Amino acid sequence: MPTPESAAPSAAFSASATRGFDPQHPPSPQLIDACVHCGFCLTTCPSYRVLGTEMDSPRGRIYLMDAINTGEAPLSATSAQHFDSCLGCLACTTACPSGVQYDQLIAAVRPQVERNHQRSLPERLVRSLIFSLFPYPTRLRAVAGPLYLYQKLGISKLVQKTGLLAKLSPSLAAMESLLPPITAESFQDDLPELVPAVGPRRYRVGMVLGCVQRVFFSDVNAATARVLAANGCEVVIPHGQGCCSALPAHQGQTAQAQGLARRMIDCFEAANVDFVVINAAGCGHTLKEYHHILQDDPEYRDRAKAFVAKVRDVQEFLAQVGLTTPLHPITEGALPIVYQDACHLLHGQKISLQPRQLLRQIPGVTLREPIDAALCCGSAGVYNMLHPEVATELGQMKVKNLLNTGATLVASPNPGCSLQIQQHMAGQAQTIPLFHPIELLDCSIRGVPLPLAKTV
Repeated sequence: MPTPESAAPSAAFSASATRGFDPQHPPSPQLIDACVHCGFCLTTCPSYRVLGTEMDSPRGRIYLMDAINTGEAPLSATSAQHFDSCLGCLACTTACPSGVQYDQLIAAVRPQVERNHQRSLPERLVRSLIFSLFPYPTRLRAVAGPLYLYQKLGISKLVQKTGLLAKLSPSLAAMESLLPPITAESFQDDLPELVPAVGPRRYRVGMVLGCVQRVFFSDVNAATARVLAANGCEVVIPHGQGCCSALPAHQGQTAQAQGLARRMIDCFEAANVDFVVINAAGCGHTLKEYHHILQDDPEYRDRAKAFVAKVRDVQEFLAQVGLTTPLHPITEGALPIVYQDACHLLHGQKISLQPRQLLRQIPGVTLREPIDAALCCGSAGVYNMLHPEVATELGQMKVKNLLNTGATLVASPNPGCSLQIQQHMAGQAQTIPLFHPIELLDCSIRGVPLPLAKTV
């Protein structure tokens, strides 16, 4: 294992250096000093597991942050590359015995890299495409039409077979390979703005639709509304809501993230709800970080804190308030399920027991636990598009571990994880279906069989 001394920045960093961090919220020296360099984070870090280099571990990056803060090393192309290699899975925060807030450290570094490091033209073009498309459901739907034809005419299979796109741009090839089947549901918003509670109203909750979830996993949103309503919730779905800001926030796109966060707060303040419920792990973690994202905004700072206090993951919420409607079997006989811990649910929001408690209430369900359950699947927002080689290795490890449980179904609470797992499941000799946990609850509440014909 590398020693702290071997982790120190080398002279290579000074070759291309021009500047360091600017004064706008650099990583806090106090948070950096909390790291005692014990190395407990190393084996939990997916980038370190794949790349095997100290500077691509949390401890190594903290050394590098400190060196840039003190002027001993520059914010160069090399140092930016080490920060970019971080998936932001936050497994290190769970493993750290000293309670180092690495999440706040890497969140401070991302905008610094974006402001002070000039990326190559291909990198800028790919990132521009991602951040001008994915956080906007209307734009996603606009390109869904051509993509539907692209899939139906068999062009997708031809492109993948030739490998030309991978040679032209590995990132574009990764986007193409992750694309789920385009369906009629991808083009429409069928949910009303108000879904009444079934029986006496217990709560009035606002529901966040997401971006990728809204376009490519609309069935999950429909199931979420039904489950909430069946358990006494009046569900408010503001159609003016936009992106939660997770994708730009996780990549240091500060201005875009702040604008999207303000819009979300405005929408749900007007809805006058008791709770704001989200069914996507990455989105939920970001919604709970609005007080950090808007910390410099005097108009929204306190409003962001009030908003954060209302945010709940849907599984967290249902476990907290309890299910009030009977549950029925969804298959004949036993149904062994493997639950996939999404990083921003497990490490970011510290939610692990609640989804399992809910799933175990479905008659016939048994849970199986994979080895390395806390290891990131490689999706990490847009990481699998920006760093496809590392993401592919992680995705293959994750799918192998899930299949080795012998479960007949994967329950995945995040759309990015679901796409990543589906992609790498498709290349296996054995495949099993994947559902969001809320879809399983929905079938159980309605007493309808699970559509096991749904395959990956």
